[in-house]
Amino acid sequence: MDSTLKAAIKAHADKAVFHIHGSWVSTFWAVASTLKKYNARYIVTPHGGYNTIAMQKSAWVKKMYFQLFEKNVLRSAYKIHCIGQSETLGLATIFDNNKSFLLPYGFESQPPSLAIANDSQKFIIGFVGRLDIYTKGLDLLVDAFEAFTKQMPHTELWILGDSDERETLQAMIIEKKLVNKVKLFGSKFGQVKENIMSEMHVFAHPSRNEGLPASVLEAASMGLPCIVSQATNVAETIEKYDAGIAVANESSKEITTGLMTLYAEWQKNKLLRKGENAKIMVKTHFAWSTILPQFDEMYGI
Repeated sequence: MDSTLKAAIKAHADKAVFHIHGSWVSTFWAVASTLKKYNARYIVTPHGGYNTIAMQKSAWVKKMYFQLFEKNVLRSAYKIHCIGQSETLGLATIFDNNKSFLLPYGFESQPPSLAIANDSQKFIIGFVGRLDIYTKGLDLLVDAFEAFTKQMPHTELWILGDSDERETLQAMIIEKKLVNKVKLFGSKFGQVKENIMSEMHVFAHPSRNEGLPASVLEAASMGLPCIVSQATNVAETIEKYDAGIAVANESSKEITTGLMTLYAEWQKNKLLRKGENAKIMVKTHFAWSTILPQFDEMYGI
C-alpha cells in the first residue's frame, strides 16, 4: 500500500465511509486490513465478481485465494453491495453472511431521447458492448439470429464493440453464412453511436454473467425494447415494466422466440409502446433520485 493512502485512512477512519470497488485484487486485502486496524467502516462492491459464472474462471485458484485473503476482506466489511440478484446468490454459495445489500446503480438519461425508427424496411437487432463472446452470450445471439433470419429474411444484426475476439466472431458469422446480415461496426462513441442505435428496433443482451449492464439501460433510455437473459440482473425489471422480453440463460431458442414476438409487434406498429415503457423504466426504477437514499441506508448514515 502507498504510504499516503495509509495516512489518509488513519486520518479519516472515524469520519468517513470507505468503498472498495472490485474483487480478487490482492491490494484490497491490504487496504481492508488497514481499514480494520483503524476500525474504519467500509463497503465492498464486487461488480459481478461473485457471480456463479465468474467463480468458475480459475476456480481452484479462487478457492484457495478466498480462504487466504478474500474471505477476510468480506468478513470485516460493513456491507457487501451486490448490484444484481445473481451476485447475491453467487456470494451466498461461498460466504454465509447477513451483509449483502442488493442495490442497482442509477442511470442518468440524456434527454431528449432519440426517436427510434419505425418505418424501415428491415428489422434491425442491435448489441453494444465488449466482444467477449462467451460472457456476453454473443454465440447465443448469433445462433438465435441465424434461426430467426431463416423465417424473417428482412432483418439485420448490428454489433457495436471490439476486442481481440473480433476475428473469432467474424469466423462464426462467415461459417453461418450471415455475412450479408450481420454488421460489425467496431467501437463507436458519442453521437456516432447514438445515431446508429437510433436505427435499431430491438436491443439484445443475452449475457451469461453481468453485474448491471449499462448498455441495456442506455438502449432502454433511448426507447429500445430489450431482450435480456436472467443473468443480466435486469430481466425482472424489464418484465415488470413491459419494456422487452426476458429469456432463460444460455437459451438461443428463447432468444429466437423473443425476436419473433417483437418482430410481430413491430409489424403491427405496437413495438413503440414497449419502447416508451423502457424509457419510463429507466426514469423511475433506475433514477438516482430514487436510489441515492438507499445508498445512505447501505452506508449506515
